[in-house]
Amino acid sequence: MNFLTTDDFKAVCDTQTLTVINQNDSTNLDRAERYAIEEVSSYLRTRYDVATAFSKTGTQRNGYLVMIVADVCLYHLVSWLPKRIGFDIRETRYNQAIAWLKDVQSGKATPDLPTPTDPSTGQETSQPVRYGGWGKSEYQY
Repeated sequence: MNFLTTDDFKAVCDTQTLTVINQNDSTNLDRAERYAIEEVSSYLRTRYDVATAFSKTGTQRNGYLVMIVADVCLYHLVSWLPKRIGFDIRETRYNQAIAWLKDVQSGKATPDLPTPTDPSTGQETSQPVRYGGWGKSEYQY
């Protein structure tokens, strides 16, 4: 795992449940984390610099983003289990995570995440609202 640690899952499930859900195979957890990061990134990519946000470690990471990625990751892990053991709570938390991501995407929620900037000018490049206009025109006929 790159972005998440096993301690990050303690906020959304206990250690024994995590062991059962990932079928005691760390490659399942790594794969589900990659899927979750890509799914979360697809909602955030237009407004935020997701590469920078997901490259942070430890306490530099946005806590709510960590929880959202952990919830989405666990949802994917549970969906791989036979008979979908414990699916109800995971589905509820997944739906809450997606609802928040849609709010971020529409501008109703604004997390503290880095925004993309132009490397040459240092200006923010993902302005949701552009303002300004063309130069004054003078027409002489």
